Amino acid sequence: MPSTPRSGNPAKQAQLQQTAKQQREAKRQEKLAEYQRQLKKRQRGKLVWWIVGGTAVLAVAAIVVASLVTAPRSYTAGSEGVEIEGVETFELESDHVDGVVDYEQNPPAGGPHNSAWLSCGVYTEPQPNENAVHSLEHGAVWITYDPAVVQGADLDALRALAPRTYAIVSPYEGLDTPIAVSAWEHQLKVDSVDDPRIAQFIEEYWQGGTAPELGASCTGIEGPGKI
Repeated sequence: MPSTPRSGNPAKQAQLQQTAKQQREAKRQEKLAEYQRQLKKRQRGKLVWWIVGGTAVLAVAAIVVASLVTAPRSYTAGSEGVEIEGVETFELESDHVDGVVDYEQNPPAGGPHNSAWLSCGVYTEPQPNENAVHSLEHGAVWITYDPAVVQGADLDALRALAPRTYAIVSPYEGLDTPIAVSAWEHQLKVDSVDDPRIAQFIEEYWQGGTAPELGASCTGIEGPGKI
């Protein structure tokens, strides 16, 4: 610490001491102000990281929730003979044919079909009946919907009901109901995506039922609009 200058004049000496005291106080106040500035800077930095971190956590949580909402459901393969109200059952042929087939059901739930099967997956455009029916022969389920009725959140929910594999989801023109779920020789038509029978039907007939070529590949030709 610098020493206080001295003078032989008492008044002058007192003035010098007062000046030195003021200088020390000024330096102390300067250090205090600098400390406060640094403290506020650190606090602002912590606040920014809390905001960034909180935003990141919320974003991750939103992604997790969205994935849980839209993730495909899990089902157990095979049929247990459960009776589901509203399910229609048919006896159908399984010949391979060329050209367009005039099916008895709309959409078809089996019958003569093209030798090339449709790759399972979600489609945004209608698919050829003859190729989709061949996929049903392999044990897939075909979830069809009226695109003028099933849209937005309802469409997302319907897609989320599809199994991870051996399932086709596609719009279908000319349906007489908003949603139709088909498996080989079995079909269920419902009015709402919230109908619990959709999942019940899939649980019963996915990779089960009477499919003639159960377990054969569901990777074939890709139709238009595959997601």
